[in-house]
This record gives sequence, C-alpha cells and structure tokens, in this order.
Amino acid sequence: MKAITYQNGDSRHPLKFEEIEKPTPDDDQVLIKVRAASLNPIDYHLIRHATMRRMMIALSKGKLKRPGRDVAGDVETVGRNVTRFKPGDAVLGMCGGAFAEYACVTSSALVMKPRNVSFEQAASIPLVGLTALQGLRDKGQVKAGQKVLVNGAAGGVGTFAVQIAHWLGALVTGVCSTRNVDRVRALGADQVIDYTREDFTQNGQRYDLLFDLVANHSFKTCLRALNPKGTYIGLGMVGRKMSVLGILANQVEVFLSSRFVSQKVVPFVAKISQEDLALLAELVETGRVTPVIDRTYPLRDVEPALEYLEKGHAQGKVVISLETTGSS
Repeated sequence: MKAITYQNGDSRHPLKFEEIEKPTPDDDQVLIKVRAASLNPIDYHLIRHATMRRMMIALSKGKLKRPGRDVAGDVETVGRNVTRFKPGDAVLGMCGGAFAEYACVTSSALVMKPRNVSFEQAASIPLVGLTALQGLRDKGQVKAGQKVLVNGAAGGVGTFAVQIAHWLGALVTGVCSTRNVDRVRALGADQVIDYTREDFTQNGQRYDLLFDLVANHSFKTCLRALNPKGTYIGLGMVGRKMSVLGILANQVEVFLSSRFVSQKVVPFVAKISQEDLALLAELVETGRVTPVIDRTYPLRDVEPALEYLEKGHAQGKVVISLETTGSS
C-alpha cells in the first residue's frame, strides 16, 4: 500500500511517500481502508522535533511509527475480539499512521460515520472535536449563560470550540482575523473581535472562561480579560512554532504565575473517548456542529499540507483525501 513514513535521517525532507506492507489488525483492532485523514499541529511538531517524536513513539509503545491521527474510512477486516464493527462499515476515529491507504485502529477509538457527512468532514472531527468538547464541558465546566472567549476561533479547534460553547448555552466571543469575522459569527459566536483592530485584553470586557488556542498574549496579560474567579485554559503553545524546551518553559511560567492569582488555570490534554466521539458524530449529524474545511490535499502531498498548516492561517481543518487530486 502507499503511505507516508518518517525519514529520521533526512531533516530537510522528513517524510517519504512510499510503498509499504499492508498492516494486519490485532485481535482488538479494525483494518480501515482510509478515505480521508486530517492534519493537526501535533503532526508537524512530531516531524520538526525528533526528540518529541521519539518520546511520543515510546509513550505509544510503538503505535505512532507513522504520521497521522485522525481517520475516516471503510472497515476492511476486524480482529477476532471485535464485535461492534463489521466489514463495510463507514467509521471515523483516531489511530497511528492515518496518512496511508490502510490503517489499523483500536476498535474503542472508532465510531460509526454519520451517513449525511462526507469522509473528509468525518476525518476532521476527532482530535479537534475531543479537544473542544472535553476542554469546555469537562475542564472548563461551561454552563448556560457564562461568558466564554475563544482566542483563535477560526482554526481547527476554534471552529469546533465556538460551536460547542454555543451548544452548551454560553455567550461566545470569538477572536479572529478580519477575513474570518463573518465565518466565526455564522458558527454561533455572539460577538466577534477582529484582533487586527481590537485587543481583547485591553477592551475592558471580562469572561468566565478564556479558551486560548493561539497564545499570542502572555498569561499575565490574559488575566485582564478574566473575571476574578474565571478560568484560563491555554492550548496555544502546541500550535506555535516553538521548540520542545520553549513549550515546556512557557507551561512552567504559566504554572508558577497561576499560584499567585485568584483565577483558575486548568492543564488539559484531550483523551480518546468512544463515548465523546459518538456525541461529536451526533452533533455533526444533527447539524448542531459543522466541520469547517480549509483545503484538501492528496496523500502524496502531506508535507506541503503540513507546511501550509504550520503557517498558522488555516480556516478550520486541512484534510488529506484519498479520493481526490486535491485543491491546494
């Protein structure tokens, strides 16, 4: 099968499009014929930072030897312990090695694809959807009527966060660039701040939750936008062009600073949850959440797709489609 693989010895061209052996599912896995996959900031960090890649491969016990996490496709075969899925089922979920014609996925990381959703839309749901849902509902404990600010509202996580916060009943303010104002408002934001014209940390407004996805202000500056008992959830470091040490240093700074303020800082990493994936699929199927796709690329163009995502201006998700020649 054709797949994208890591080339550890070539820092200039870290990925290779090549022919490799088709994988065989374990007893608890499903083999998927991949129809689409989507890109996330973690993908280019794993490519740019060999240390982070080796660490993630070790933590995953070797399951992340090839790039790509979000996947949608058709079930080809199932392991002998799998009863929930059968060959021919259209599914979405998370795995290691999604940038390939076939991928093995643990059955507990899969749900059925909504019938009214394309494979490209389905592949854009998992990681950003889980991040937005678990961050807002579980860590942020957002309640109806609360004021939520999403900084980076037009990106992959941001477009889901605006819609999920709205679904939870919050009064949502989205921060984005001029070209995205109308889009973010259409997603359900009650107010949209164009960061090229207004600084949300300087306008005097206060929020119950600041969901920070771009980290373009210091933590101390962001405190100005929070109520005295407000909550700060910062995920933006993962999406920035920073070294591993830079990311860690920033997190240490936030942790130390938070010990001397009344606002709450909540550390957060999204977890794979079949129940939450099913809820996200339902929200998309019923039209309460709509995936936003910026561009699609063919499988052989994963590297330029990652370069585009890394620039930080994608509107929603960047998707790899195995059924198109791409629209980059």
